[in-house]
Amino acid sequence: MHETRRRQISRRSLLRATGATAGAITLSTGIAHGATLTAGSAQGSGYAHPGLLHTGADLGRMAAKVKAGAAPYAAGFARLTANRHAQSGWTANPQATVYRGAGSPQNYTILYNDVHAAYQNALRYHVGGDTAHADTAVAILNSWSSRLTSLEGSADRFLAAGLYGYQIANAAELVRDRDDFELDRFRTLLTTVFAPVSESFLKDHNNAVVTNYWTNWDLTAMACVLATGIFCDDEARVSRVVEYFKNGAGLGSVRNAIPVVGEDGLAEWLEAGRDQGHALLGVGLMGTVCEMAWNQGIDLYGYDDSRFLKGAQYVAKWNLGGDVSYTANTRRKGAIGGWSGSETASDAAPVDPTMTRPIWAMIANHYTRRRGLSAPYLTRIAAKAAPEGGGGDYGPNSGGYDQLGFGTLAFTRDKVTGAGAEAGGGKPAGAGSASPSGSASPSTPVADTSGGSAAGPGSAATPAGGNSGGLASTGAGDLAAWTAATGITALAGGLLLLRRRGKTQQEQPETGGGAHSK
Repeated sequence: MHETRRRQISRRSLLRATGATAGAITLSTGIAHGATLTAGSAQGSGYAHPGLLHTGADLGRMAAKVKAGAAPYAAGFARLTANRHAQSGWTANPQATVYRGAGSPQNYTILYNDVHAAYQNALRYHVGGDTAHADTAVAILNSWSSRLTSLEGSADRFLAAGLYGYQIANAAELVRDRDDFELDRFRTLLTTVFAPVSESFLKDHNNAVVTNYWTNWDLTAMACVLATGIFCDDEARVSRVVEYFKNGAGLGSVRNAIPVVGEDGLAEWLEAGRDQGHALLGVGLMGTVCEMAWNQGIDLYGYDDSRFLKGAQYVAKWNLGGDVSYTANTRRKGAIGGWSGSETASDAAPVDPTMTRPIWAMIANHYTRRRGLSAPYLTRIAAKAAPEGGGGDYGPNSGGYDQLGFGTLAFTRDKVTGAGAEAGGGKPAGAGSASPSGSASPSTPVADTSGGSAAGPGSAATPAGGNSGGLASTGAGDLAAWTAATGITALAGGLLLLRRRGKTQQEQPETGGGAHSK
């Protein structure tokens, strides 16, 4: 019953999205430092649902590819089903107040473990079809919406609101059409507990100098507010984040996060001057913001001559051990009316070549598959990280739960055919699209020939573009190179066999943005 109803609603959502008001979302005034921020109200904007990190077409593609045993989807799904959070027996432990940061009895690990269990079970339901996983996801989300009333702690409470706010919204988006899901109560949870904390941060930055907090702090807040806006059909919130991404005063806006574009086509990522872990966090968060916006027809990926592509390529090259330039950057620090100071980052920090995060498949697939652009460093690092896992696969610390992950399963797509870029889902795309030539100039969008419709059961189609040097596809010609890069030695019926069987997954350091900027 639930499966039939979900499919019917998904079709209605698609029709509604197709008939949405033409043109890009009208942008409201951005959030200037010290400006008054009024919570947006629902505008009946008709956002496409599901439409955060995954659209209905995305979910259909995953299910069909996994059923067909197609690579690398089967490997990605095997990574999901092996995760302890993705099991239907998960029992939630909701708290009335969640604390993160010094000076409080921290219990935020309970929240992020439950959130990832809800997301992974919801995703597993859509791909595998077992309603027990949907039941588990709904039970987790309903339990938290019935109990959680506040987020407390030190400044790290802003990180809790941002990270777990956007993540829990994505989990809920996957089961929002279920009869047993408390939709209205969950909207209240987002708009009264999570989003206000993130909106407060974007407005006054914890009463600090606007550049006191590094890039990832802004991006966590932006991701939460954007996810809330889309989930709750609140155009005002969505517009604020789009404007902040383009023109915000904080270090999370795109030109502040990526301040220098080099002649080599790479753009320096500001937080590379801090450390590797936080730089990876920032790239993953900016990709998350861009993907959620794209699925509503808002093109932040291509904004400012595809500035994010250049920044992501820079971080990928740096993490692969390549030499990158870094222009010394001095940022002001301190509290408004209190202490003040400054800090200069003068060079890119050292990197650990074994450190990874499940962030690359989403970004690489967008630029190389949807857009048809050349992104060699993104392609290489995505192959190296594949098949991407999720929360619980990258160590027990919070840094291992900063991304929802499973990008190999969720974002792998065949290369778009035709001249120009694929248009975004939901509402019509906004800013200019990047051209396949790599010049990132505006071009006429074409239909999505890969993500828009899933291959039928039993098929393992070769991408229309053939072996183009992008991410691994389902074609036999690409499979050998992909398996060599990822360490996969066999795929059979979704069974994943890895080299170095029994090797313990490397624990990732605590880099979830928790270190203060002072």
